Amino acid sequence: MTSESKDPLADLDPFDVFDAEAARLDRHFSRLDEEAWSSPSRCEGWSVRDVLGHLAGEELYNHACLDDDLEGFFATLEREGVGGGFSGFNEWCVRSRRDVPVREVLEEWRRANGETRERMRALGREAELRTSAGPYPVGLQAFHYDSEYATHADDVGAPVSEDEAGERTRWRARVGAFVLDELGSGIKTDLTGEGVVVRADGRSERMPAEVFVETTVGRLPDDHPLDRRLRTALRCLA
Repeated sequence: MTSESKDPLADLDPFDVFDAEAARLDRHFSRLDEEAWSSPSRCEGWSVRDVLGHLAGEELYNHACLDDDLEGFFATLEREGVGGGFSGFNEWCVRSRRDVPVREVLEEWRRANGETRERMRALGREAELRTSAGPYPVGLQAFHYDSEYATHADDVGAPVSEDEAGERTRWRARVGAFVLDELGSGIKTDLTGEGVVVRADGRSERMPAEVFVETTVGRLPDDHPLDRRLRTALRCLA
């Protein structure tokens, strides 16, 4: 899968996936009570509410890319005294919204993310965004957002129906394999009906697609028996 096709994701619509995962999060967030908002997420140190704050805050960066104004974005961070790169930015996004009524944060995220999705779809997958890593195709950037949204949906316990679970896992595995290849990791992956075959450092490992996905996004449980070196090598989307 990683080397045969110039665009191994060509048959997937990144904008449809982005819409679907945003809708999943919105449905879930819309029915939470105060106890649920305060419950811990899978993101270490973050509550469910904090995940929402992160999603709302990162739209500042998303819009800066769309507006071709990364200078303004970094100037804002400097003005606010935010250091520590994107980790520091993420923590600031969460911290600065903890005292804001959660419904206001939810509306902020809905508006801002709705604009992001609309503008990216209008640009089309072949257009380019100016990102912090340099110019990058809109469609591929959307796939990164797709993975992030699916990961955070799982982090906060947003439901996934049995009917969609298999296909959702498969596109996530394909995106993970693509990113590993894009990063020049040297890891080869083959998706089969039984899971994913990973070849690295002269070794071959077969694993369920769900395990592969959880590893690429850094969510595999600590007690999972997967080799630690392989676990580290496969983490590419978180």
